[in-house]
Amino acid sequence: MGRRVVITGIGVVAPGGVGTKGFWDLLSCGRTATRTITSFDASPFRSRVAAEVDFDPQAHGLSPQEVRRMDRAAQFAVVTTAEAWADSGLAMGDVDPHRTGVTVGSGVGATMALDREYGVVSDGGRLELVDHRYAVPHLYDYFVPSSFASEVAWKVGAEGPVAVVSTGCTSGLDSVGYATELIREGSADVMFAGAAAAPISPITVACFDAIKATTPRNDDPAHASRPFDRTRNGFVLGEGAAMFVLEERERAMRRGACVHAEIAGFATRCNAFHMTGLRPDGLEMAEAIRWAMGEARVNPEDVDYINAHGSGTKQNDRHETAAFKASLGAHAYRAPVSSIKSMVGHSLGAIGSLEIAASVLAIENNVVPPTANLHEPDPECDLDYVPVHAREQRVDTVLSVGSGFGGFQSAMVLRRAA
Repeated sequence: MGRRVVITGIGVVAPGGVGTKGFWDLLSCGRTATRTITSFDASPFRSRVAAEVDFDPQAHGLSPQEVRRMDRAAQFAVVTTAEAWADSGLAMGDVDPHRTGVTVGSGVGATMALDREYGVVSDGGRLELVDHRYAVPHLYDYFVPSSFASEVAWKVGAEGPVAVVSTGCTSGLDSVGYATELIREGSADVMFAGAAAAPISPITVACFDAIKATTPRNDDPAHASRPFDRTRNGFVLGEGAAMFVLEERERAMRRGACVHAEIAGFATRCNAFHMTGLRPDGLEMAEAIRWAMGEARVNPEDVDYINAHGSGTKQNDRHETAAFKASLGAHAYRAPVSSIKSMVGHSLGAIGSLEIAASVLAIENNVVPPTANLHEPDPECDLDYVPVHAREQRVDTVLSVGSGFGGFQSAMVLRRAA
């Protein structure tokens, strides 16, 4: 194994809890943050529920100019970066700018700002040829997701590798995985890595309505997200962000950093099969899991908790269950599995990073967060999905996985720092 990579800082903006503490309080209590959409009039749509973040950017340190310049997702990224940076204890003088980088995962870019500005330049959709004179000066920043990474790099003074990773719903895992590889290969010593998403807008809701991927359970928003439950009928859209400070382990040890966890293994695969469909055998996800465990040098029996993708769609939950069985064998029936999407919804490109944060906090607190709203198990999903209530147990090694449209399948192994 090359250079080892550890997490020394965590920052979170999530539905039901801005900040890492609020996020963990929600998860460990099994509370749901899903509700009827409030950010726009969703009455014309099939699915009208989401997990929204109650977020005041100026209360979290952003200036009015920054708020005007940045899309909501970019605001999430900058605020979570500030929390992660403070948590890491890194001082500006501790970091060589040329050895410091940024990777930000984004599935759908600046959706909210683009949606809003199109309404302005098209006069509410009435103009076939839009009038550019009404566009905000920062419209280009909304158009290119790379602005997210640029904003974070400017915030922390990073002059090393800076990139956006966009692989759909695995972006949050893949962004951190890519940052890990940059440190391992020696291209950077410190990386600010994670993902942000603010997709709750009419265009996004319409897109998922069209393919019936989101739940129509509008009469009971708090219980609408039901991963692995027999009555599940689609996912609940969410938003949020998580950013991390990653460091080369020996460097972190020398400066006396508090290490949250080690990123021991990462792998990603693609099924090259269908834009939205999944093979029922889950073999590509299983392959990613095997490679990640191989890189981490752990056996199936070493996995104490599986943080599932668990979107709450019929095909995903069955596909994922099959992948766990194929990769972990008999241990798949013994390892607790749960989906935090039951509580914070599915924030598309950001969710993988939020799930990494949940996995690290599970290790630190020796608590497995629950799968909320799981009351009627699907017979085809026959593993231990930790229904309704969190479980106290020793957690040293966590497997976190993601599955994304386009066939992306990713897996990461996180381990208690030694």
